[in-house]
Amino acid sequence: MTTYRIGVVECDGIGPEIVRATLRVLEAATQEGPTLELVHLPAGLAAIRRDGHALPQATIDGLSRCHGWIMGPHDSLSYPEEARLERNPSGELRRRFDLYANIRPARTYPGVPSLAGSADMVVVRENTEGFYADRNMFQGSGEYMPTPDLALTVGVFTRTGARRIADAAFRLARSRRRQVAIVHKQNVFRLAYGLFLEECHAVAANYPDVKAEDYIVDAMTAHLLRRPGHFDVILTTNMFGDILSDMTAELTGSLGMAGSINAGDRHAMAQAAHGSAPDIAGQGIANPSGMILSTALLMRWLADRHEDPLARRAGERMEAAVASALEAGVRTRDLGGSAGTVDFTAAVAERAGRAS
Repeated sequence: MTTYRIGVVECDGIGPEIVRATLRVLEAATQEGPTLELVHLPAGLAAIRRDGHALPQATIDGLSRCHGWIMGPHDSLSYPEEARLERNPSGELRRRFDLYANIRPARTYPGVPSLAGSADMVVVRENTEGFYADRNMFQGSGEYMPTPDLALTVGVFTRTGARRIADAAFRLARSRRRQVAIVHKQNVFRLAYGLFLEECHAVAANYPDVKAEDYIVDAMTAHLLRRPGHFDVILTTNMFGDILSDMTAELTGSLGMAGSINAGDRHAMAQAAHGSAPDIAGQGIANPSGMILSTALLMRWLADRHEDPLARRAGERMEAAVASALEAGVRTRDLGGSAGTVDFTAAVAERAGRAS
């Protein structure tokens, strides 16, 4: 049986609450394996106060020795000014470990009100380039001001980046409903998105069993509102993926349900798509579903990478346990229920630990 070293980084706001809730569910789901070695490491405001940096070098070194890690949300706005000038902890880890694929599922659940009715889709977002100025340069930032009245932003689009995220999307689609929607803005950014679209279609030719369509991003927002159930895998660039995944999460229930994994070829990071919600931190009302579902994705990633059915089963148990609790009417306030974080977690953990 494989033993996996899993980094645990609680970070800011509701991070400690939802990460600890997730660990309880993960423990219940892995009673029959695989074996996990949890490595707790500091980041965020607590790390700034202790070590002077939001992401200490010791944390980076510790994560490099892990198979994957669970990352709570960060609250960069609360950091001292000098810390805000640095790349935020999540962005730094995505860049440093080349976590180029951000996978963000969005599905409807029985018992959870939604605008979509019925939908099950995944946004596959390129995670290392595009218009994200804090991670698209080897050194320095892609955003700068030559004068106080002029701001410039450099967008980076490479064939390598487009090709590898497209391959990740089409591989995923092959295990689902075999449909990929490529979202772009080639009508305006003819060179940048022309390159992206060209590479995506080139990769599509390697997957003749997967249907590929392409949509201009503004039209895609209308299609998602009108017929969210049509879409399976949505493949797009960094900024569009960030925006569209928030939209798909809200269409299917709540941003609090939005699981997410940042994956590269050697490491993966489970991190919910939502923020740190400092306004409700410490009140015991945060919804841990997004973090739990993110960690389930991490277990599935480990299963694929190591051909480990026990890891896959653990991920499936976590996902099924969340769905079962919601269907039974156990819901947090953001979903129209009354359960607090502890009660919701207990309900999910109890279901995750049931013998199959």
